[in-house]
Amino acid sequence: MGIMPIDFRRNRYVRQILILVVLSYFFLMLGNGVLSLTNPDEVFYAQTAKEMMQKDAWMTPYLFGQPQFEKPIFTYWLLRSGFEVFGVSSFSARLFPALWGILGVLAVYGLGLVAFKDGRRAMWAAFFMMSNSLYIGLSRTVFTDLFFSVFILFSLASFYWGYAQSNKKGIGILLFFVFSALAVLTKGPLGFLIPVLTAFSFLLFRKELSFLLCKETILGFFTFCLIAVPWYALMIKKYGAAFIQEFFYNDHIRRLFEAEHLSNDTWFFYPVSVIGCMFPWSFYLISGVGHWFRSFKGDKSSFYIFLTCWVAVVLFIFQPAHSKLVSYIFPLFPALALFLGDYVVASLDTKPSRLFCAAAWMTTLFLLLVPAGLFFATIRFSTYVINASPVYIFMGVFVFYLFWLFYYLMRRRFIVHLALISAVLPLLLYFAFLVHEDFQSYASSREACEFLTNNYRVDNTILASKFYARGVRFYTDKDVVIIDISGSGFFSPHPVPYFNTDEKVRDFLRRQSKTYAILKKGNVKDIRRIAGNEFSDEVLGVLGDEYVVRITKK
Repeated sequence: MGIMPIDFRRNRYVRQILILVVLSYFFLMLGNGVLSLTNPDEVFYAQTAKEMMQKDAWMTPYLFGQPQFEKPIFTYWLLRSGFEVFGVSSFSARLFPALWGILGVLAVYGLGLVAFKDGRRAMWAAFFMMSNSLYIGLSRTVFTDLFFSVFILFSLASFYWGYAQSNKKGIGILLFFVFSALAVLTKGPLGFLIPVLTAFSFLLFRKELSFLLCKETILGFFTFCLIAVPWYALMIKKYGAAFIQEFFYNDHIRRLFEAEHLSNDTWFFYPVSVIGCMFPWSFYLISGVGHWFRSFKGDKSSFYIFLTCWVAVVLFIFQPAHSKLVSYIFPLFPALALFLGDYVVASLDTKPSRLFCAAAWMTTLFLLLVPAGLFFATIRFSTYVINASPVYIFMGVFVFYLFWLFYYLMRRRFIVHLALISAVLPLLLYFAFLVHEDFQSYASSREACEFLTNNYRVDNTILASKFYARGVRFYTDKDVVIIDISGSGFFSPHPVPYFNTDEKVRDFLRRQSKTYAILKKGNVKDIRRIAGNEFSDEVLGVLGDEYVVRITKK
């Protein structure tokens, strides 16, 4: 008996999935190798995976030649796999984030189908997921947050699938625990806490906690322990207090009470971040608040209750913590995308409300700032612009784009208008790729490192400013020490010599007859003060804001 072929023309869902995959490729993956890995975080993860590969280690993350425990192992497994297959490059480092981004888009689509039983709503939800600024940004950069959040999405989608379809309950609960375990291996205990609290609060609100009283829950929890626990047990057995202190205390408990980034430690940081990072859909999100509350009150399918619990749990966990970053609340963005899919289709199927129309107008008017901002930036920061012609050409293209945006809005062709709005970030992104040589040296240490290693023989330890240290290590494979006069060190300690006084720097320079350094401008002044009559210093080159310096004992 032969296998029945799929008729792509008639199978609407398969066709929609293919469309989403193609669109996701353009939104999330195409061009990911153009820009070199950036300071300070992308090179942190990439260098860890690179050193694991050099040491042939699969279980222990390494940085600066020593074990480091800032994040669990799963992200490094993916990065190392990419390096093994494609070599060490920005493309191979960003390959798996982009793939996970595409999988996240498909997961939103699948959950939308289960919840709304409507391909249009599911399609729009997935579309809003792939096209918001935070999702594009995290899918195109090397961070743990994308993997972590997509696993939480997989976990909660599996749970709701099992809840909504009784014949899928067993497999849904089992997958819920499997994906939670993978989230724990990606970023820690919150990978279990967020899905479990969301599911528990939802069932508690629905007075259906008995849903979990089944053998699949026991089996699922056992499977969770089987997947998530062994790596942690191995690290505790092998490294003991060092791992517990760094991973559990410093990277989790301490962040509850101390702010790594003081300016972010405000009550309004996350609400403002949610709205801003949903761009270009921010005004639509605001305009739909009433629709959310109406849907919650009249929710017959229980899905809006589920979405509300999802968002509330993420905010409940992260809002009280003093260490705040935008990426921390990324796990709630799939819920917002699903809401927007329902809200926009509901608006398009009826006469759009005044709030919906206002959101369309506000978004379009806001986009007028793009060419104006580019024009101002080209004049104000002319020293950073090698060739202004591409900027002016792009401004002309963008004005043409704005004309059609206003045209379709005036004609109330909202579907075309929404499609055009979604194109704004890819337009800006691909323009940035075209002129990346203008700003790459300000974002990455690659050019400074290549200038140093290609033109000079570096056979000892490099002195680097704190912000550049990870990049210098990644791009040179040399030992690095850090100069940060009067600095407070890294929030998470790094296994690397750290000099925060003049005397410590002077003692280091005395141990090498010749020292090469990659420094920020302020540290060049520090070196000249420290050098005195004992050393001579010479700026060999300036690439972006990085000074390549040679310091020689007299």
